[in-house]
Amino acid sequence: MYTLEDLKQIMTRLRAEDGCPWDRAQTHESMKQYLEEECGEVLAAIDNQDTENLCEELGDVLYQIMIHCEIEKEKGNFTVDDVIDGISRKMVRRHPRVFGGPEVSGEPGSAASWEEIKRREREEKGYI
Repeated sequence: MYTLEDLKQIMTRLRAEDGCPWDRAQTHESMKQYLEEECGEVLAAIDNQDTENLCEELGDVLYQIMIHCEIEKEKGNFTVDDVIDGISRKMVRRHPRVFGGPEVSGEPGSAASWEEIKRREREEKGYI
């Protein structure tokens, strides 16, 4: 079975000088339509309760994430590891009752507590 590390290497190889011309030519802008299409196919699989197709379509969305990350890695901006770290940190921060952290108002796990945490994050980043 392939792993995330394997997928990272596959993506790097596809975008390499001697890789796939189609993958090498892609940009964030050229990939937008495919991201939208693949997300729609995920939604259709969910609506159809088709778990086999859902697995495949989620893989296609993951490819979209990987190619966007690879493009940014090539520019020296960020990698898929940075994306994984960022979402992991966010999920831990936004679930203080599960992982520990400052308590927030609202019912645990409610939209109100989630929004309160988001508001605090925006304040800390100077977005408000």
